[in-house]
Amino acid sequence: MAWSSDNYNIHAPYVPQLGNIILEMLEAQPKERILDFGCGDGYLTKELAKKCESVVGLDANEDMITKAKMVTKDAPNITYALLDGHDVAAWFDRTGQQPFDAVFSNATLHWLKKDPIKVIQGIHHVLKPNGRFVAEMGAFTNCGEIHTALITALNRRGYDGKALSPWYFPSVEVYASHLRKNGFTVETIESVPRPTELNTDIVGWLTTFGFNFLHALKSEEECQQVVSEIVEHLRPCYQREDGKWFVMYVRLRVVAYKKI
Repeated sequence: MAWSSDNYNIHAPYVPQLGNIILEMLEAQPKERILDFGCGDGYLTKELAKKCESVVGLDANEDMITKAKMVTKDAPNITYALLDGHDVAAWFDRTGQQPFDAVFSNATLHWLKKDPIKVIQGIHHVLKPNGRFVAEMGAFTNCGEIHTALITALNRRGYDGKALSPWYFPSVEVYASHLRKNGFTVETIESVPRPTELNTDIVGWLTTFGFNFLHALKSEEECQQVVSEIVEHLRPCYQREDGKWFVMYVRLRVVAYKKI
């Protein structure tokens, strides 16, 4: 159980679709070379490539890279690299890349929990002086009710639910501090609540995004028990009268510049 581009397309097409907000904040220019950090299925990469000279798309998931190449097959100014985002600085040096005018990232950075400071330092490393970093990620309290329900359900069964969580959802204050301490000038940073209607339901959300928790369980039966438990926990406040399910996303949006 892991990332699946098919599951992503079925249960969460809103992720790249709603990424158009941060894409507009990037204000890509025709002569720029831009790094799409966590390109996913290529939907936003394709839109970005229409606005600039060239794009390099990075992602850690081979299935996503394969899908992105299909989605953008008619865009000659896009190349891709399969890469863990923690290692972007080493990749940049190893492959002899030229510094980027900008780094763009949508809905990726909160998956890089292992060492978010290393990620910031890597992004700084690959930018030109005064190059910009424009990103949207999960913020403090993002999907908080589901996140808490997953941790609690795993704790109840003897697991360390918090340790199993793959997500890093920083506050505005903490993330701005990290950026400033690592060579960035922060132009804007904000936390934006975004109630989001799901294309399917909470089960689809859990199987698409909660696989780290579910994979830790000992059996398919236990997995189904956890999913059912969480669905019923969330139903009173997150399923609308007409049956539609919602998740309370909270997004951190940032525009920062590499100090000269």
